[in-house]
Order: sequence, then C-alpha cells, then structure tokens
Amino acid sequence: MTTETKRPLTLRDVSEASGVSEMTVSRVLRNRGDVSEATRARVLAAAKELGYVPNKIAGALASNRVNLVAVIIPSLSNMVFPEVLTGVNQVLEGTELQPVVGVTDYLPEKEEKVLYEMLSWRPSGVIIAGLEHTEASRAMLSSAGIPVVEIMDTDGKPVDAMVGISHRRAGREMAQAILKAGYRHIGFMGTKMPLDHRARKRFEGFTEVLGKNGVEIEDREFYSGGSALAKGREMTKAMLERSPELDFLYYSNDLIGAGGLLYLLEQGIDIPGQIGLAGFNNVELLQGLPRKLATMDACRLEIGRKAAEIIAARLEDPDADIETQVILTPKISYGDTLKRR
Repeated sequence: MTTETKRPLTLRDVSEASGVSEMTVSRVLRNRGDVSEATRARVLAAAKELGYVPNKIAGALASNRVNLVAVIIPSLSNMVFPEVLTGVNQVLEGTELQPVVGVTDYLPEKEEKVLYEMLSWRPSGVIIAGLEHTEASRAMLSSAGIPVVEIMDTDGKPVDAMVGISHRRAGREMAQAILKAGYRHIGFMGTKMPLDHRARKRFEGFTEVLGKNGVEIEDREFYSGGSALAKGREMTKAMLERSPELDFLYYSNDLIGAGGLLYLLEQGIDIPGQIGLAGFNNVELLQGLPRKLATMDACRLEIGRKAAEIIAARLEDPDADIETQVILTPKISYGDTLKRR
C-alpha cells in the first residue's frame, strides 16, 4: 500500500488561514514585534488548527530535515518500553538515522507538548505509542509531511501507519483460556484506565467474553503510581479479604501479578488449584520467580523493529509498496499459574 507524501506546512499556509502577512505570522510565532492581541490570537488559532509547527532549523540544512527519528513513549520506568526501543535501535543502527526519545507519562497534554517540541526540529520520522491523541497532536502528525508510525495498538485508525497487537483480542483470548480451565469467580486488578487505553481495551475484550459466557467480574481494583510489586501484594490481600470466594485473579500487567503471586505463596495458597493467576506483557525480568506467571507476550521487540523498518523504507523510497498496518499475534504462556484443559 502506498501513502501519498504530504507537503509540510509553511508560514504561507498560516498566513492564508489567518488573513495576515507572513511577516506578521513570523512575529507572532517567534513572540517578537508589536502585534495586537486579536491578531496574535487569530494567528495562534490558525496555526493550532492546521497543526503547524515552527521550523527551528529553517535554512540550516538544505534538506530541511535532520537524521533523527522521534520516538514518543509513555514511560521509561515501565519495563515494556525499553524493549520496544531496543527493537527500534536494532534497525536504525544500520542506517544514518538515530532515535531520540520523548516521554509523556501517559498524559495527553504532555504528549502534545513533547510532539510539538520534537517536530520543531524537523525529524525524518515519528514513532509514537498508541492511537489516541488530542486533536492538536493528530493535526501535527497529519501535517508533518514525514512517515508516522503509531505503535503498540491496532484497535483503531492510524494517522499514517501502525504496528502492534489488538488488545481487545488479547483480553478475549485470555478470558477464553481462563473459562476453559474451569475458573468462574474472577477478580481483576490493574492501572487506572482512562489514560491507559491499551489496558482499557484488554479489559473490554476480557469482560466481553466473560459476559457472553454468563460470567461477571466479581471484584476489581485499580491503582496509580508507586511500586507495582508492592501494589500487587496490597491489592491481592485486600481483594481476597473482601471476596474470599474468588478462584482467579487477572492482572493488567505482570508486575502487579508478580506481587500477587508472591503474596499468595507466602499464604500457602494452592496455585493454580485454589486460585489461578495471569498477567500481561511476559516481562523477562520475572522469569526467576518461584512460579512462572501465566501471561501473554505483547511482541514488544518486534513492534519496535517493524516500526523502524517502515520509517527507514519510506525514507529510502517514498513510493515503495510497504505494508503500513502490521498486526502481530501475541500468544498465551500458561506458566505455572493457569490450568490447562
């Protein structure tokens, strides 16, 4: 599938949209000169609506681009994203391109700011986590005139290209495995999901399958911040004190799942006979636990590699026939905490 190369926006575009001269637009965007507040507001509104980003290196390079790929992710403390970055770097290290990383902390307004700053340096491409962005961010991505790859998620429509997994499908498949194993009294623990869209989609897929089989989640708890291992222990203890009849605990990520596993082992609870457990992400760091946690691989390394390959290929030949919607298939790892039948 080929993607039409878009022309980057210029001062003239903002000038035409706002009805003032290019010199006045330049003064407003550089915050220089004597410009009325009404004119300034009109220019800034037009620039934001268009998705225009000022070029900080205009005239410095003949190509008007630098050999940088902006990689925008929610977190560096979450062990998921360093593996994605490794995949990106593995591909780009064989090219003239270099990744530069921006972190959003899962905040849409911070993502907008990071994207604005990174695009102002005219990178050669953008790799950005997720499909949900503010209108201003989507406008900037659409108008950048460079390859854009949204990663980690395929449940939605990308601005340009996307690489990831279907999180709704991941949630559905885990629910099917849990029900097949005979568990019926299920509790869920995870991050607060208004800003973690991928966790929310897994939860939606999970509850969809449970509902179709006449099963409801009997208890749930959400957290934000703090040590995930400690939170997993705390939430598991509190949930089982509230709902001792639960026979399965589904965690939105492996770290809180590992905390729950350690708590249950300390209590001498039979796993997976009395209670089964499952997480998500297949974090390699947790392979040394006393029991191997059931989980699902999110294809992180491959996502990073595929995204970088799309950027590099599109830059080498903008008219090449390149697959721009790559949907990877994660697999369940049953480990020692989910019965198989």
